[in-house]
Amino acid sequence: MSGAGKKVTEVALKASKNIDWDGMAKLIVSDEARKEFSTLRRAFDEVNSTLQTKFSQEPEPIDWEYYRKGIGAPLVNMYKEAYDSIEIPKYVDTVTPQYKPKFDALLVELKEAEEKSLKESERIQKEIAEVQEMKKKISTMTANEYFEKHPELKKKFDDEIRNDYWGY
Repeated sequence: MSGAGKKVTEVALKASKNIDWDGMAKLIVSDEARKEFSTLRRAFDEVNSTLQTKFSQEPEPIDWEYYRKGIGAPLVNMYKEAYDSIEIPKYVDTVTPQYKPKFDALLVELKEAEEKSLKESERIQKEIAEVQEMKKKISTMTANEYFEKHPELKKKFDDEIRNDYWGY
């Protein structure tokens, strides 16, 4: 195997060990996101598996002496020279530079979406707590107590009364 192929395999193996798939799965809220996440994980595992199997195997070295004994030295030497003259091109990664900026931009977008989601979740939790508190107190609450918590409704009702609008 070429040195570049081996390096790609090693990098992929390290990357797969550093990914906390279960931790990320716990953060996903919607069904659509779970589906996309599952697709991403499956694709990653397929690529990683391909890299592990295809590029981790070293080719067996050619036993030139065995062939010299069976075929003859002149013909084998000619093949050996031709084989040795073959220059195997080094792997040049042209894909990563194209997609790294896109991936980094997606990571930034992901962080922003995560922060937005956490803020929204916090807001919803507060709203749930308020509704539960209101549910407990609603049977004994006065209008003034309610309007203290919701001054915008008091203003709306006062405006309707002041403008002689009674809803019909």
